[in-house]
Amino acid sequence: MNQAIRNTQEKTNMNLHKLVQSSRPAPEELVPSRYALKIGEIDVMVISDGVLTLPGAMLAHNADPAVRAAWLKDMFLPPDAFDWALNVVVVRSGGQTILVDAGLGSDPDLHLPRAGQLSKRLEAAGIDLGSVTDVVLTHMHMDHIGGLLVDEVKDGLRPDLRIHVAAAEVKFWEDPDFSHVSMPPGFPDALRATAKRFAKEYHNQLRTFEEEHEVAPGVVVTRTGGHTPGHSIVRLASGGDRLTFAGDAVFTVGFDHPDWHNGFEHDPEEAARVRVRLLRELAASRELLVATHMPFPSIGHVAVDGDSFRWIPAFWDY
Repeated sequence: MNQAIRNTQEKTNMNLHKLVQSSRPAPEELVPSRYALKIGEIDVMVISDGVLTLPGAMLAHNADPAVRAAWLKDMFLPPDAFDWALNVVVVRSGGQTILVDAGLGSDPDLHLPRAGQLSKRLEAAGIDLGSVTDVVLTHMHMDHIGGLLVDEVKDGLRPDLRIHVAAAEVKFWEDPDFSHVSMPPGFPDALRATAKRFAKEYHNQLRTFEEEHEVAPGVVVTRTGGHTPGHSIVRLASGGDRLTFAGDAVFTVGFDHPDWHNGFEHDPEEAARVRVRLLRELAASRELLVATHMPFPSIGHVAVDGDSFRWIPAFWDY
């Protein structure tokens, strides 16, 4: 191994050590639910907020039930329930520490005890809430903003925190349209209430953008629409490396069946168009993809497979 390569690896290891600040996992957790990587000079950590157990029909409410059941069987999954991962990302670039989405938080009425783990997992990863300079929201569904409403999180955030979100998203939640969704009972009311509370408590920290905004060097948030009117993705680029955090534009089933409608999509037809366009772009660029509801750590590549796509998980580097 030549000296230049050795120096580069040593520098990378030191930077990741600073990011992770490894600590012993909590006694009830077998493994730390975090995974660190580098995108050029940008430090990235994917952190699990837990999982949501939802009805299998939520994956594709416009699909033939038999076809949907066959897909679940082929994936070795139960026919009636599906565990949706909840992933958030911490990014460090240009002296800024950016939290991309914030997990579910706590809503006891919905009985989702396996989610809402972000606060303790940030702590286990050595990430001080007071060090977070910016939050980027892909959209304002409660499993992306609820973590900011947890008391110990609110108390730990800095007063000059900047929260970046598309202006169209904030506008939508003033009077949201649920006419095209297919959610379990209780979810529409919970989503409305959480978004309303969030907008009230954080309105002074909101920094809205129209279509695209550079949050930090090499960190750009871009509105896609579809899933919600202001749904956005976050693109990272540094030193020839690229990664896209796709939020809820892509789900596990979306590679095999990009035209299937997810139950939480407020404009399912547009969401499908966004999904296909994004997956084609990612396949062409060969960059890394991370998405909220892909199985943790949700890092991989996209390939075109006829009229659909293939998900190719990245080999873990540990």
